[in-house]
Amino acid sequence: MRPFSLLFIFGILFSICSCRTDFSTVPSNGKLVFSRDTVFLDTVFSTISSSTYLLKVYNHSKNDISIPTIKFGKGLNSKYRMTVDGMQGEDNKIFNNVTLLAKDSLYVFIETTPNNSNANPVDFLYTDNIEFDSGTNLQKVALLTLVKDAVFLYPKRFNDGTTESVTFDNTKLNGFYLDENDATNGNELHFTNQKAYVIYGYATVPEGKTVIFDAGARVYFHANSGLIVPQSATLECNGTVSTTNKQENEIIFEGDRLEADYANVPGQWATIWLRDGSTAHKINHLTIKNASIGLRIDNQDQTTVSIKNSQIYNSSNYGILAQNAKIEGENIVINTAGKATLACTYGGNYLFTHCTFNNNWNNAQQFALTINNFKTGANPEAKDLTKATFNNCIIYGTYSSEFNLDKNNAASFEYQFNNCLLKSDASSSNPLYNFLGDATHYKNIILNQNPRFFDIAKNKLNIDNTSAAFAKGNPAYLIPQDINGKTRTSPPDLGAYQSMAFPK
Repeated sequence: MRPFSLLFIFGILFSICSCRTDFSTVPSNGKLVFSRDTVFLDTVFSTISSSTYLLKVYNHSKNDISIPTIKFGKGLNSKYRMTVDGMQGEDNKIFNNVTLLAKDSLYVFIETTPNNSNANPVDFLYTDNIEFDSGTNLQKVALLTLVKDAVFLYPKRFNDGTTESVTFDNTKLNGFYLDENDATNGNELHFTNQKAYVIYGYATVPEGKTVIFDAGARVYFHANSGLIVPQSATLECNGTVSTTNKQENEIIFEGDRLEADYANVPGQWATIWLRDGSTAHKINHLTIKNASIGLRIDNQDQTTVSIKNSQIYNSSNYGILAQNAKIEGENIVINTAGKATLACTYGGNYLFTHCTFNNNWNNAQQFALTINNFKTGANPEAKDLTKATFNNCIIYGTYSSEFNLDKNNAASFEYQFNNCLLKSDASSSNPLYNFLGDATHYKNIILNQNPRFFDIAKNKLNIDNTSAAFAKGNPAYLIPQDINGKTRTSPPDLGAYQSMAFPK
């Protein structure tokens, strides 16, 4: 929640700068000028305070004026709050006889904490007006907020003042176990599409249980929050293909800051963590945005993690960080991560087909794909990489080398790239990177050619028929439909998308 104290602090600062007493004024004449005619307060969750928004009010006349009233149209019943040049008025809602000097301006700071019941049941909008003066001099500025009804999941606070926590690897985390018979929320292991979910702390699946996400589910994670699936527990994401740009059937995990300025800010929440010993995960049509690590997958060498038709964007560390895992991936798109969009580390078994991995993080140490068969630290160890096969994939990005292999000779290191577009400036004298002469590990490689994505900044990694990846796939590895459910042609395009003409 965002406390009203922030609004109060702003008010104090402006009151210091804007105290006005004993001025000779004339009545306002209804010719105030506003920095905007409508203030859109970004989407908020029911009962959670919004950010603070600024409206500037100008007096362009040569006279010092007095505004008889500044108030909300709904008066004291309004769910909006404001300060006016540092003044708090009656319940932060009604202000009388406000002085505005000639050629000067007022600062109005606005917040809201609406309930879902306050919003229009048809469009979920909560609206009001700020009214300046009245009668023939009345001027209005509209206020508009979209209110999401949500289920809030968070650690319980006990009578002794302590808060519920979970412990893994001898580390206590602020978190809680999901309860399939919770008195308030019902089955917390079944996330439906009826309401949004907001998670504070690490929501943890009890051992032996399965957490299920229905098509269209929306889950918002607070800072330093995530989902943990421990030993013998399972993650099941049952998204399906959507027919509109609203992604109505996609499951979406993202941060809980809904303001437009946070739409593409990495690292707003922690991760989805599939721990050692968790089992039989199935992920379909899941989008993960703005996490630290989108998916962290540990030691899944005994069970396959199936990931299909899924997208991971703007991760501050990794899109997928796999450690000795077993993954089968189809139609996956990962764009932009601080370290690597896909990291297959400490050995494991991996098969990726028709996937697009692109990294445009502003750091020359990042990779679109990195693979190794060891771990470092206090107890360094090598593990067998029994398989790392990539078919009909695109591996690209900003820097000259987006592809990294790091082999420890103490364990096996098996890899193969078939009909892939790769970006690398590694010398062919290094046996790991003999792209054109090593038919055992590399077949039909397109090296350092631009796939010509539609709009990288907007996470639109679609291609058209001018792309170097157009019709370069091997039909032997064909996934019949692309990530959007479109039928692939033969020979297929590389990557997760069937090519199409870009919109003009």
